[in-house]
Amino acid sequence: MNEKEKILGDERRRFIVDTLQASEKPITGRVLGEMTNVSRQVIVGDITLLKAKNEPIVATSQGYIFMPIQATPERVEKTIVCKHTPDQTIDELNILVDNGVTVKDVKIEHPVYGDLSASIMVSNRNEVKEFIKRIKEADAIYLSKLTDGGIHLHTIMADDEEYIKNAEEALRKAGILVD
Repeated sequence: MNEKEKILGDERRRFIVDTLQASEKPITGRVLGEMTNVSRQVIVGDITLLKAKNEPIVATSQGYIFMPIQATPERVEKTIVCKHTPDQTIDELNILVDNGVTVKDVKIEHPVYGDLSASIMVSNRNEVKEFIKRIKEADAIYLSKLTDGGIHLHTIMADDEEYIKNAEEALRKAGILVD
């Protein structure tokens, strides 16, 4: 840390919300920490407190985003069921984004913990590549590996229902979509 003064408590959390609202791209905890002169761990705690106060902050593989819940009838959303090996994850995600679909999350049903979900928020091949890179760098496992046979759900969204239909058909042809 440099000699700048730390932004403290409520003021720092307000700064985080304002910064995320103003940003069109995700911001990592490390960057928010540098901006407020605190550690990434402090930012993680702040984000937890903000979420508890119902601030619509989502942690994605690229960083934090402010995602207010809006009624947007022009944006179509659907949950799909997929099944594939971990090696097919990049193919699955690329099929979806290549068809104009954003992959919001992945969900599984764990035999002990019940429903588990994680934000993905990828909309293009660069974001998919970065997501896969982060998984590998963290030596993390895909949630689908925690299920029987790799079955998992994705919430997907697109500007038009036709994009979702095309993405589903492409996943079906690849043997990934479970009907």
